[in-house]
Amino acid sequence: MDPEISLMFQSASPLGIPECHVGAELSPLYDRHPLPGDRVQIETTWAARRQQEPWLFDGAKFRLHSIKQEGGILVFRLGLTSYKDFVGTNLAGRVEQLRRQGHEDFGNSQAYLADPLGVGAMLHTADDRFVFLRRSLCVGEAPGKVDVPGGHPEPLVGAHYFQVVTGDTTSQGPIRHQDLPGELVVKELFSSVLREIQDEVNLPPSSLSCPVLLGIARNETSGGGASAEFYVRCSLTSEEVQCNYAVGGPEAQESTSIIFVTRENVLTMEQEWGSVEELCPSGKGP
Repeated sequence: MDPEISLMFQSASPLGIPECHVGAELSPLYDRHPLPGDRVQIETTWAARRQQEPWLFDGAKFRLHSIKQEGGILVFRLGLTSYKDFVGTNLAGRVEQLRRQGHEDFGNSQAYLADPLGVGAMLHTADDRFVFLRRSLCVGEAPGKVDVPGGHPEPLVGAHYFQVVTGDTTSQGPIRHQDLPGELVVKELFSSVLREIQDEVNLPPSSLSCPVLLGIARNETSGGGASAEFYVRCSLTSEEVQCNYAVGGPEAQESTSIIFVTRENVLTMEQEWGSVEELCPSGKGP
């Protein structure tokens, strides 16, 4: 196993897990444990990082606490966190100290970390190629490296959908755990990976299949933050995908080039771009 990643969960079926077999529990019990005074440290770390990389922005994220299998359903136990807290814990210089203290205090090395849940996609074209992107230098993690399309599910998107469905537009201020029923969390989890593909690769929604969950991987270079990895089939050929990518989507600035890897070479990445060290840990998870 690559030391940069660890597998938290892997589907027993090579076909993956469809949305109907996934559940979610969103609860304050699954938020990170704060330490006395660590809010100041987080704010200081965030301010310093923003000074160096002003394009970074904060936002609510789901925090993956753990998973369980219940009656044939894989259940994500989720709390709420933020990108700022991620930078101030998982990406901070004190991350290993936090992991050690979490293990000592709770028997859980992730207890004091933000651990926002990411998503990544093995995007498979009609002519049997897999899609990778060369990340730009204006991204928060792994600038210049090669990765799969991906990002983070957005609690605010799910909360907005809940308000539309229920007609309740009275909620104000920060998002609350009770604003998001489990089924809408799952909907956002699966929808977000399609949204990332559309925004980063500029593909029409009609060209993409329903995602299936392959597994969950922890990125050990970012304090063990987890990412749900999906398989998505595209009805377009690699040449057609290349043309769409060249036009540019809403998040075109996050990458500088697109790379197509044959099925045969997907496990020997060095043949495609020179060195496997260029591949992000998040790109190794799928």
